[in-house]
Amino acid sequence: MRYLSLLLLGLLLLPMFTFAQTPVSKQATLVETISSAEVLIEASGIYISTEKNFKAKLKDVEANGITRATDDAKRSAVWLLVMGGTDPILRDQEEIDLFNLKSSQFYNNESLSRYVTYEDQRFINRVSLEEGRDFKITKRFKLNKELLLRDLEEKDIISGRQELAEALGRPQLMVIPQVAKGVSPLDYMRSDNLAQYAATVIESHLTAKQYEVLAAQQLEQITTLSGLQTMVVGGEEDIAYQLALSIGSDVYLTYAGTWETASHGTKRYSITVSAYETTTARLLGSETGYSQARQGEAMICVEEAATGAIDAVLSRIDAYWRDDLRRGVQYKIILSLDGSFSEDEAFDLQDDLIAALQKMSKSYKEVASTSRTLDLQVWVDPSRYSSSRNLYRELRTNFNQNAWGAELSTVNLNRKLLLLKLQ
Repeated sequence: MRYLSLLLLGLLLLPMFTFAQTPVSKQATLVETISSAEVLIEASGIYISTEKNFKAKLKDVEANGITRATDDAKRSAVWLLVMGGTDPILRDQEEIDLFNLKSSQFYNNESLSRYVTYEDQRFINRVSLEEGRDFKITKRFKLNKELLLRDLEEKDIISGRQELAEALGRPQLMVIPQVAKGVSPLDYMRSDNLAQYAATVIESHLTAKQYEVLAAQQLEQITTLSGLQTMVVGGEEDIAYQLALSIGSDVYLTYAGTWETASHGTKRYSITVSAYETTTARLLGSETGYSQARQGEAMICVEEAATGAIDAVLSRIDAYWRDDLRRGVQYKIILSLDGSFSEDEAFDLQDDLIAALQKMSKSYKEVASTSRTLDLQVWVDPSRYSSSRNLYRELRTNFNQNAWGAELSTVNLNRKLLLLKLQ
């Protein structure tokens, strides 16, 4: 009975301890992405004295104000990474609820000492509030974002990259420079040293976070596309999209950089990185990174700008993968019918293919349909269909049961794209 009473008391006090660890300020700004693991954050912290009378509050703030406000600033910096700003780690309400239940494990002083790798000794701002009864400071901290991510994974708040890799296969990404219409991205990289270096920086950032990177320049032999693949983009020439689609990456990233004039004869480099879902060319996220203003040192400027941009975009790619884990692996299926079928026959056959897919998929979306072409997106259970070949094999079996003589065959199969034809 005694142990039961203690347990009940602990459960009642748990919300109080959790609340006590929640940051008061929640005022923080991302200043710079330093590397694939570390970020620089400017954060404010507030200490509100809990003493009852005025003199005791003043004495308490004088003794503890700077230390406690600094701790609150550190918690605010962690809060920014987890659920603040434009690119928080947690985006799903279920994840946020789980974090709130365990937030004291992230906001306690032991965890803060692990996450905060550097604390600037200079205060940007230091001010008394409420006639000296409260205290507020602002300063800069370096935080290990990668360590924070690992802790969120280990405490089962978010799906870990290893879990995603086991369920969906390790995500494959490709980095391609953004170029003018009709220009080959590969030729552009060969002719521009800064563009090539920017790709190297972005690819290095991706591999450091355990993504599988497909180097487009090493796969040049695949860049000749069939007429059917060109049709996917509605006849418009989008070489970056076609290249990603033909190689079979899950997500492709484009980037474009430019020099901007700054003060005192210096220049800074800005680069915009955008991530697209390969099967649909849907924009997943776009971010612009900036370097410091300098004279010369072009490579350092490119690296600073690219590192800042890619880190923000990656948080949106991670959110995309976690959504896929819930919804299923996505495939694009494009069916081409030859001219021997009448219009009525063509639509009946398309209905048969859709009926077969409905039995196999979690959901599907009809993108476009004509008497000669059917463009579909399907989401399937990755445990049942681990590759496009497995998906095609069962689709062909199900379709042939009602095909009345039509023959389903492949034009091309790659990681996420099935080009099929009916004869």
